[in-house]
Amino acid sequence: LGNLPELFIALFALNKGLTSVVQAALVGSILANSVLVLGLAFVVGGLRNGPQRFDSSRARIVSTLTLLAAATMAMPSLAHAFHTPAEPHGEALSIVCAAVLLGVFVLTLPAFLAATEGEEHEPARWSALTTGVVLGLAAAAAALTSDWFVSALTPAIHTLHMSEEFAGLVIVAIAGNAVENVVGVQLAARNKPDFAVSVIVNSSLQIALALTPVIVLLSLLFATHLTLVFPTLLALVLLIVAILNALIVNDGESTWQEGVVLVGFYVVIAASFWWGT
Repeated sequence: LGNLPELFIALFALNKGLTSVVQAALVGSILANSVLVLGLAFVVGGLRNGPQRFDSSRARIVSTLTLLAAATMAMPSLAHAFHTPAEPHGEALSIVCAAVLLGVFVLTLPAFLAATEGEEHEPARWSALTTGVVLGLAAAAAALTSDWFVSALTPAIHTLHMSEEFAGLVIVAIAGNAVENVVGVQLAARNKPDFAVSVIVNSSLQIALALTPVIVLLSLLFATHLTLVFPTLLALVLLIVAILNALIVNDGESTWQEGVVLVGFYVVIAASFWWGT
């Protein structure tokens, strides 16, 4: 549900023909969670509570799946960059990759929904009906504000002289990930590193396994079709970040120094996409 804003923003942007913005936004959402938000959570949690430890086995599974999903997403781009026989068939290969990613999501979802043994839950404060109504209203509001956001995006790109890739990678991605940005950092500050890391890394995984393939398949209904043939640098950054995220979370411990490095790396990535052609 936290990824609904990205879905609506992507669909409205596709309707306006902003394909490069949508591609960058999808990769940027994974980057924002895996690097920026995770880094901020490590910084805030580390400075407030010292080194924090979390369930490394669960985080390892999620980060490994995210890495495999990122590799799948990057394959059409690499086929195009290296001029393989698959190069002219970027759209068909993208559909195949989307179907595989969505299939993996459906098959792995039950395992992630199962409660961990010994896991403690706080008592519910809202009824199921109240929760459903609030989430429904939030989804409707997200759809409405996403349309406004996309309508204001194009003139902002020209006024600020930024590239469409930067707009998608940074501005759209951070706006669409506002829920994870706030919740992940808050949980780390409250010394709940397991919950914080789960919210952040699972969001990256959902974007790669569910949101991206759904948008690729839904784009077939639009005049502008979305493919996974990203600019080469965007595909390489996606792979680098997925590998880095797996290395960072696999030890099950976080420090504020790790967070500073992650945030700094995100700034470097963002700066690399500022200039347009």
